[in-house]
Amino acid sequence: MNNKPVWIRRASQLVTLAGGSAAPVTGKRMNELGIIENGSLWIEKGRIEMVGTDEELQAAYKGRAHEAEVIDASGKLVTPGLVDPHTHLVHAGSRQNEFNMRLNGATYMEIMNNGGGIHATTAATRAADHATLFAESKKRLDQFLLHGVTTVEAKSGYGLTLEDEIKQLEVAQQLDQAHPIDIVSTFMGAHAVPREYKHDPDAFVELVIREMLPEVARRKLAEFNDVFCERGVFTPEQSRRILEAGVEYGLKTKIHADEIEPYEGAELAASIGAVSADHLLRASDKGIQMMAEAGVIGVLLPGTAFFLMAESANGRKMIDAGMAVAISTDCNPGSSPTVSTPLIMNLGCLKMGMTPAEVLTAATINAAHAISRGGQIGSLEQGKQGDVTIFDVPDYMTLQYRYGINHVHTVVKKGITVVKEGRLA
Repeated sequence: MNNKPVWIRRASQLVTLAGGSAAPVTGKRMNELGIIENGSLWIEKGRIEMVGTDEELQAAYKGRAHEAEVIDASGKLVTPGLVDPHTHLVHAGSRQNEFNMRLNGATYMEIMNNGGGIHATTAATRAADHATLFAESKKRLDQFLLHGVTTVEAKSGYGLTLEDEIKQLEVAQQLDQAHPIDIVSTFMGAHAVPREYKHDPDAFVELVIREMLPEVARRKLAEFNDVFCERGVFTPEQSRRILEAGVEYGLKTKIHADEIEPYEGAELAASIGAVSADHLLRASDKGIQMMAEAGVIGVLLPGTAFFLMAESANGRKMIDAGMAVAISTDCNPGSSPTVSTPLIMNLGCLKMGMTPAEVLTAATINAAHAISRGGQIGSLEQGKQGDVTIFDVPDYMTLQYRYGINHVHTVVKKGITVVKEGRLA
């Protein structure tokens, strides 16, 4: 831990997002960023100690300025460290050949059913050892950090055997210990029905429930349990069984829902009280309303729709319905091979009808709630973890207006500067 205080000074805009730590932010409140002009922030022993104007902090710390690492944020935007609540971080291999297949008309499910897609990455991940998976995934984490992300969720799901699912989760655990970015792990043994179970998917469901879940829980390798509820993958009934089994082992619930077609995934998420339902491109109006009423967070993935050349989820409709909305890269090798949360925010504005303020809320405090971390990260408030991203733009509107550019200048993680002038420190 860094014992030297960090004093971030004179920000053009300091976005606090204060007041959302107890519960996700919904409705019109997603536009309320808690902006402090000429803002200043003091971090001590990895925690935020004071937030206010530069004049207020000068008065409070006038006798201690010499102790601190001073970061001049003049003309810059200061936000909470970005949070990515849905990634498939740990995997091996690449699927660039599928990009050309899609450009020539092949669909996601057609590619998967012909042995590509998740099955292709599963083969590569099964063949990779721990060291290879660690090295490839660390490169992705470094890029996440350079794009202002300080916490990510990481799913398994490219092993589809007990041994290989454990391998992915162990690598995620090792990365969490070795890398500045915090990693929250999700078990997703039910990412696809492996080819060896193609003619007996219920037998694979039983394998997930009877063998995988108990061992993952025993080893304390995951906090969440996720399932791909989609026609041709896992039915709502199979998904419910897997998710309810996970709850019995102390794992919180997430669900890939209604991505390719309406399949009652949103309704299932609401009925079982999931923490989040993700994708939701084809979620029904009923499902959206049920999620809003149940307090289930919708994690939207505009980069996936963009890369698959599909219509994006209707973020505008969901926010207006009262649903808490977060956004994520869905970093994965097949349908969203990106680590740029800033680009995902841009797409949230351009493709999902969200405002610049809403996408920033969705990528910080609501994303934190989507991984059960809203009380620790996602806003700049006294007592919270000292995770801060500084962008070389004067305000949050410019961050979305100048799209497709990495504006990250500085990243502070737990009070330690880990990115400086756009480079790893």
